[in-house]
Amino acid sequence: MSGQDSMATRIRDKLDAALAPVSLEVIDDSRKHAGHAHVMSRPGKAERAGETHFTVKVVSNVFKGKSRIDRHRMIHALLSAEIADGVHALAIHAEAPDE
Repeated sequence: MSGQDSMATRIRDKLDAALAPVSLEVIDDSRKHAGHAHVMSRPGKAERAGETHFTVKVVSNVFKGKSRIDRHRMIHALLSAEIADGVHALAIHAEAPDE
């Protein structure tokens, strides 16, 4: 991953590497929030304008036997750098293949 990658690419690459998903979809919902104060770049952040809101839909065997909260915690931990770098909202749909 380079510093030039889009936030969606960074998210996709990290989740793909860590979760070996059966399916993975990363949706940039930022355009729905254009004009909101938190969408504007903040000093000291590598945040790119318009890359702040995402939906992640992931199906992985890693989630078998894990609660919804544990799944969300896993994803938040994996994406902690992206959250610190300007991701403001992250909607997560995490399932095991048999769900």
